[in-house]
Amino acid sequence: MQDLLKMADLSATETAQILQLSHTIKQRPSAYATALQGKSIALLFEKPSLRTRASFAAGINRLGGHSIYLDGANIMGSREPASDVGANLALWHDAIVARVYHQATLTELAEASPKPVVNALSDVCHPCQAMADLLTLQEQFGDLNSVQLTYIGDGNNVVQALMAGAALTGLNLQVITPSGYAPDPAITAAAQAQAQQSGAEITVLHDLSAASKTDVIYTDTWFSMGQERDSNQVMTDFAPYQVNSQLMKQLGAQYFMHCLPAYRGREVTPEVLDGPQSLVLQQAENRLHAQNAILVTLLAGV
Repeated sequence: MQDLLKMADLSATETAQILQLSHTIKQRPSAYATALQGKSIALLFEKPSLRTRASFAAGINRLGGHSIYLDGANIMGSREPASDVGANLALWHDAIVARVYHQATLTELAEASPKPVVNALSDVCHPCQAMADLLTLQEQFGDLNSVQLTYIGDGNNVVQALMAGAALTGLNLQVITPSGYAPDPAITAAAQAQAQQSGAEITVLHDLSAASKTDVIYTDTWFSMGQERDSNQVMTDFAPYQVNSQLMKQLGAQYFMHCLPAYRGREVTPEVLDGPQSLVLQQAENRLHAQNAILVTLLAGV
C-alpha cells in the first residue's frame, strides 16, 4: 500500500487491518501520540472543506506530526501542473493529502511523488469517508456480514466508495437512485465482482417501492461541488427520494447516516437528521480515527 487513491485499490486484508487500527487508535490514542513524530503532511485542497480539513489537521497533530494547508485551486492548473506540484511537495513532506475535483489530478500527483498520496475526495471516490462509515457501522453492529445498508440518492463519489468498501468487507448494500443518476457502471460491476469473494450483495435500483428492509439508510446531498446540473430538474427528480420518518419506518431502519454537509428539508428531514437514530456526528468523529489509521499504515517505516 503506497497510496490510497480509490477504495477499490485496497485488498480485503488491508481494509480489515486499517479498520482494526482505527478502533485501536480511537481506544488508545496515547499509544500513537508519536506515530508521526518528525513527519510533515501537505494538505492540498482544491475544494472547500470542514470535516476533511479539520479532521486531518487535528489527527496529524494528535499523532505527533505537522501539517500545512495549501490552496490547491490557486496552485495547480494554469499556474503549475499537478505533476510539478507533486514532485516538489515530495521534497519537503512525507505525504500528500489531496482534495481535488478530478481523479486524474490524484493520479498525476501520485505518479510524480515518491511519497504517499491520499485521496481526501475526488469526483470518483471518497475512500476516507467510506472507511469512517465502515468503522461507524462496526461500532454499531460488529460483524458487517450481517448488516444491510441502503443508500438513497445520487450515485456519486460517496456511494462509489461505499460500494467498494461493502464488497471488501461483506457488507450488503442496496443503492437506490433516480433513473439517470446511477453510480458509474464500471465501478458498480467491479464492486459486484469483488462482492462474490466476500459474500456481500450489492444491488442498484431506481424504484424506491422495490427496496428491501434495511438496518441503516444513508443519503447525501443532491448537489455535489463542481457538478453542472439543472437545479430545478434535480429537485424534481430527487424529491420522491427524500429520507423522512415514514421511509425509515417503512424500511425498518434502525439508524440514519449522512456524510455531511446536509440540507434539512431537502434530501433528509430535520427530525431524521437530528433525531436519536442519526449517526452523523459519530461518522464525522470517525473521520479522524480512520484517517489516522490510513496515515499510520502508509507511513509505517517511511
